[in-house]
Amino acid sequence: MGSQTPESTDPHELHQQPDTEGEQLPAPGSPGSVTPRMRDEPDHGEESYRGTGRLADRVAVVTGGDSGIGRAVALAFAREGADVVIAYLPGEDEDGRVTAELVEGAGRRALTVPTDLTEEASCRALVSRTVDEFGRIDVLVNNAAYQTAQPGGIQDITTEQFDRVVKTNLYAMFWLSKMALPHMPRGSSIINTSSVQSSSPSPELLDYATTKAGIVNFTRGLAQMVAEQGIRVNAVAPGPIWTPLIPATMPEEKVESFGTQTPLGRAGQPAEVAPAYVFLASADASFITGEVIGVTGGQPVTI
Repeated sequence: MGSQTPESTDPHELHQQPDTEGEQLPAPGSPGSVTPRMRDEPDHGEESYRGTGRLADRVAVVTGGDSGIGRAVALAFAREGADVVIAYLPGEDEDGRVTAELVEGAGRRALTVPTDLTEEASCRALVSRTVDEFGRIDVLVNNAAYQTAQPGGIQDITTEQFDRVVKTNLYAMFWLSKMALPHMPRGSSIINTSSVQSSSPSPELLDYATTKAGIVNFTRGLAQMVAEQGIRVNAVAPGPIWTPLIPATMPEEKVESFGTQTPLGRAGQPAEVAPAYVFLASADASFITGEVIGVTGGQPVTI
């Protein structure tokens, strides 16, 4: 499904279960909430991903592109030949710069755009900036997400938290898709990031899981709506993936056991998710729309 060629044939040599004991990061957007602060940095495919030109001269927008899955997708897209617009939360400039360097290291253009996606005007500005710079959008990856675990349940989910989760995960996807579509030619694609939480919600992630189920429904509905325009809309549903969002938004005891519930017994790495986005963005998926690809370590996504 992807063109990732590991340096080793043993996946555990590339994708180790992270040693996460006691690790916590500041909240996203806070000073110090950057990938290098993690005790074990995620594998984004820096040493392993090999492109084959499947996205040659495409223009891709990747939200949440500064770190985690977004960085891995931006890197893979660039090595497949795409120019990449990297949108990320203001305050994450250090991570954004690193992602841009990876894109440019692949010989492609990188445009970094700090963007508060909870604001409609900011989403419009992101689309306008992209069109001004590149003239079109071939691939839109709605990947940015926010979560905060609340082990105490619904009583501990504030209206402010619920608003931020819904606006980041759902509103931004709606705004960006609506605004980008007039600038997307036939053969373009939208790829949304859902989650295994869409069908197997964790009680402490009630609001986040709710939005991830909504993303699946939005994906299927929009896919039917724009099919006649030759535009495909799909989703990727990751399981537990080791990214800065985990130690920044989950209690320490959850971080320590993160990913061990999967049949494969470990958390995944961003580099193991990115090939699904490449596949859906490429001509290899020309007859696939309205679908959800699970990358979950064996946990079923049945929504």
